[in-house]
Amino acid sequence: MNAQVSEEKDLFWGYVALVTTLLVVVVAMVKLSENDKYDPIRQQQAEETAQMNIRVIH
Repeated sequence: MNAQVSEEKDLFWGYVALVTTLLVVVVAMVKLSENDKYDPIRQQQAEETAQMNIRVIH
């Protein structure tokens, strides 16, 4: 009986580690997709900043 309890306990922590890993992967994938979504806006802002960076010589 003691061996059975020990084996179940080991499986429990394995499941906890698996769920934690899956959650981290899902969060990372969501963050990467958000970066892809906002890349055109960042590019446009960089172009506008470059256009506004004009030196005026008197």
